Amino acid sequence: MRIATTIFLTDETIRPDRLARELEQRGFAGLYLPEHTHIPASRETPAPMGDPLPREYGRTLDPFIALGQAAAVTERLALGTGITLVAQHDPVDLAKQIATLDFLSGGRFTLGIGYGWNVEEAADHGVKWSTRRELTRDRVALMRALWAEEPTAYEGEFGSVRASLAYPKPAHGAPRILLGGAAGPKLFGHIAEYADGWLPIGGRGLTETVPVLRQVWADAGRTGEPAVVPYAVRPSPGKLAHYRELGLQEVVLQLPPAGEPEVLRTLDDFAQYL
Repeated sequence: MRIATTIFLTDETIRPDRLARELEQRGFAGLYLPEHTHIPASRETPAPMGDPLPREYGRTLDPFIALGQAAAVTERLALGTGITLVAQHDPVDLAKQIATLDFLSGGRFTLGIGYGWNVEEAADHGVKWSTRRELTRDRVALMRALWAEEPTAYEGEFGSVRASLAYPKPAHGAPRILLGGAAGPKLFGHIAEYADGWLPIGGRGLTETVPVLRQVWADAGRTGEPAVVPYAVRPSPGKLAHYRELGLQEVVLQLPPAGEPEVLRTLDDFAQYL
């Protein structure tokens, strides 16, 4: 089972290039980064992790620029987002960013996507909260049209693009797409429809939910099995053994949003799981 990591990188933490080098040298499989463009100071939306909202949420680095720096100083380290708030992006611009990062890294990028929790943040991007799931699905379809080998037009409910010359292409046609969110029929239906797997936060309850997702996947006519990648996990030997028993092939461990000394000490501790 591959052991990857995630961290809220900010202007106060370890730098992306330093972390990426240490991860690759120590044998970790990957680095996933979250995204928040901003956190409105006045907000009615309760934070899912509880209030007050941790300091790092309002100081998060842009994940694509940070991952570009990480890609430049590594050769094997997988790179990913956990998660990209697709509804808050112009899909043509986002498709170009993703394709460029995947091309320059040699196909090492995984696009972790989700619907978000911060109503006020989304509103500042012009997102209507009740349609964010459908908007995300629509924008992923538009991006796939731009990644297609031949110029491909797309006309969707929320946007469209002409058949276009759009290079570079992602290294393998399209990056792996993992959809985050709480288990349920709607989420699992969307995973089976347009994603490659699930990015469950914390990894609780997978004994019950993974078989359900696999069945939804099969019923939709998808071949193989969906990737299930427990995310932001606080590890223990028993927990990781359980994931292996479920047939999972990757887990993403949570690093502290801290300076270099503390992060490196945590990596030393996590090395026991490699």
